[in-house]
Amino acid sequence: MLDVTRLRVLVAVARHGSVTAAARELNYAQPSVSHHLARLEAETGVRLIQRAGRGIRLTEAGRLLADRAAEVLGRLDAAENELAAHAGLSAGRVRLAAFPSALGTIVPAAAAMLRAEYPGMDVRLTEAEPPEALRMLRAGYVDVALVFRHVQAAAPPEAPGSPAGSGSPAGSGSPAGSGSPAGSGSPAGSGSPAGLTVPGGPEENGMRGRLVLDEPVHLVTRARRCAEGNHAGGQTGGQQVADLGRYAGRRWIAGCDRCRVHLITQCSLAGFSPKIAFTTDDYVAVQALVAAGLGVATLPDLALRAARHPAIRTAELPGARRHVFALRYGEPPDSPATIRLIDALCAAAATLATIPARPAGTGPAAPPVGAGADPGGGPGAGAGAGPGAGAGSAAGAGSAAGAGSAAGAGPAVRTPEAIGP
Repeated sequence: MLDVTRLRVLVAVARHGSVTAAARELNYAQPSVSHHLARLEAETGVRLIQRAGRGIRLTEAGRLLADRAAEVLGRLDAAENELAAHAGLSAGRVRLAAFPSALGTIVPAAAAMLRAEYPGMDVRLTEAEPPEALRMLRAGYVDVALVFRHVQAAAPPEAPGSPAGSGSPAGSGSPAGSGSPAGSGSPAGSGSPAGLTVPGGPEENGMRGRLVLDEPVHLVTRARRCAEGNHAGGQTGGQQVADLGRYAGRRWIAGCDRCRVHLITQCSLAGFSPKIAFTTDDYVAVQALVAAGLGVATLPDLALRAARHPAIRTAELPGARRHVFALRYGEPPDSPATIRLIDALCAAAATLATIPARPAGTGPAAPPVGAGADPGGGPGAGAGAGPGAGAGSAAGAGSAAGAGSAAGAGPAVRTPEAIGP
C-alpha cells in the first residue's frame, strides 16, 4: 500500500522539478522530502528520480506514478470536501475550469446565482482552454470542466445508449442550428440527465457531461466594408448569413487549436483553403485586428457577447454550431455543490438565450447575462458588474466592451508573414 504523504511529495517534486521548491510548497525540511522519496522508491522497488546536473528529474516510472498520484490525491481531496458538505459542515466547495468567453458571460452569472442562493458555498474559478481543462479535471484539480466542441449541421449530441433526445438542447429536436434565432444560443434543458456520457475523443474517456449551450458561430468582418457592398453574405429569413467564398482571397485570423481546425473546415466546405496570417486565442484582439482591416475571422456567439468591438460586422455561418458542455470525471453520484454549479450554468445559459444579441451590424454587444447584478462589483460580482460592463475581465480580456479598438490589444499576436494590403 503506497503512502499518501509520500505520493504528495512525489507530485510536488514533479510539479516543481526541485526538492527545495517541493519542500517549500509542503512546508517540509529538505531532508524530509529526500527521505520520503527514498522510502517511496523502497516501497515501489523502482527508481523514481535521478540526478540531472545540479537538480533532479523523474524517471519514466516516476513520471507515470506522479501522474497517477495526482489523480488519486485529487479524488481524495474531493471526497473530503463532499463528506464535509454531506455532514452539513459547509455548503460545499466546487472548482470550475472554463474557457475565456464563458468566463466573460455565463460563468459569472452562474456564480452570482449560487452566491445568492447558497451564501456559504465556495466557488473557485480557473481559466483554461478545453485540453487543459480536461487534464485538470482528470487529475482532480477541478470538479467541473466547461469545454466546447464545434459541430457542423449535426443533430444535438446524445450519449450512446441514452434515451432519445436526452442530450438535446431545450426546444430542439432537429439538427443543431435549425430554427435557432441568429445570435442566440439554445440552452440545455433542465431535464437533461445529470449522468449523461459525452461522446468525444480519447481525452474525454471516462467523462460524464451535460450540454449547457448550443450557440451559433459568426463570420466577423470590418463594418465599413460590409456596409458598402454587403460582402458578408445574403439574407435568409431576415437574418444575415455568411458567404465565406467571398473571402477566399483575404487574410484570416485563427484562434486556439480547436477553433483553427473549425475555421479550416468551414473554409474547405466553401471551396478554399484560408490564408492564415495571424493566430491569437484572445477574442478581443481578434476583433481589433478585424476592425483595423488586417483580416477576417470566425467567432462564436459567447465571444461576441463577452466583448464586442464597435467597428465589426457579423453574419451567422449556416450550419456551424458550438456545443458547450459541463463535464465531470469518475463515477456518480456527484457532490451537491457540483450539481448546483451545473444547474446554475444551465440556468445562466437559458437566461442568456432570452437576451437578444446585437444585430449583425456595428455597435457593442448586448450586456452579458447578470450584468450589473452587484453594483459594488468585487472580484466575485456578476459578469460586467460595475463600469465596463461586458468587458469579461475574468476571461482575461482586460478591457471594457468595445475597447481594444487599436490593433494589437490583448496579448502578443503571432504573425507568420509580413502584413500586406
